[in-house]
Amino acid sequence: MLLLNKIDDVRKNIKDWKEEKYTIGLVPTMGALHKGHASLIKKAKETCDKVIVSIFVNPIQFGPNEDYDKYPRTIEKDSELCRELGVDIIFAPAPEEMYGENKKLSNNEFTFIYPAYNYVDCMCGKSRPGHFDGVATVVMKLFNITKADYAFFGQKDAQQLFILKQVVKDLNLDINIISCPIVRETDGLALSSRNTYLSETERKNAITISKALFKIKELYETGIKDTNIMFDTAISILNKDIDLEYLEFRNFETFEKVNELKKNTLIAIAAKSGKTRLIDNIIL
Repeated sequence: MLLLNKIDDVRKNIKDWKEEKYTIGLVPTMGALHKGHASLIKKAKETCDKVIVSIFVNPIQFGPNEDYDKYPRTIEKDSELCRELGVDIIFAPAPEEMYGENKKLSNNEFTFIYPAYNYVDCMCGKSRPGHFDGVATVVMKLFNITKADYAFFGQKDAQQLFILKQVVKDLNLDINIISCPIVRETDGLALSSRNTYLSETERKNAITISKALFKIKELYETGIKDTNIMFDTAISILNKDIDLEYLEFRNFETFEKVNELKKNTLIAIAAKSGKTRLIDNIIL
């Protein structure tokens, strides 16, 4: 396994792989890898001849009052996991490598990718303006650097997944986006690098987020489809100390809001337990 920090070094290896006709899989991450990331890497290994894991805490997807500076950075531990899983290259650039030494990271001095407004002006995009512009921009850069044939993303970031699929479609990019299921702890909590921020009590409270989603699915399977009933049910299950940001029901093919549940409905939630913002979802 190679740990590379420079774009040119990655491209040299990619050139050799392309000459050998190898298929290339990319797993974009911000590090602090856990079992959820491991599931993406395993799927990439099953699908592709060569696998690249990018580890980059991307500054342009964080707002001014978010956790960029304290976001966990565990490159040694991450490298060990990647080596065990048979990753071929870890690409772990510095921000200066990705965005230049003297750039102010705004659209005054740097080219951004702006996804369709209808898909970003809702859910996580409402409370995190500019977030998906930063995500789309860095992911398009990674696609261009690695020339990957496949890219692997977790379903937990469902809005991100939908947006990136749309960007790839709209820009006619020659890459396949592979969606991988959410990985959960045994108690149901969706795995997240930010779970490390939770105190014992906050973590216990956070479990009610997934419980609310599972209850909605259970009611749907009994024939209940009214989203108002589902919303009220979820509120009754969430711990009183959970600060709900949104609970939304959307068609996962169009991203339009729905009032009646049916197959392929995304049920997505964002909430804070303590100061830690968590997201989760299910797709019927």
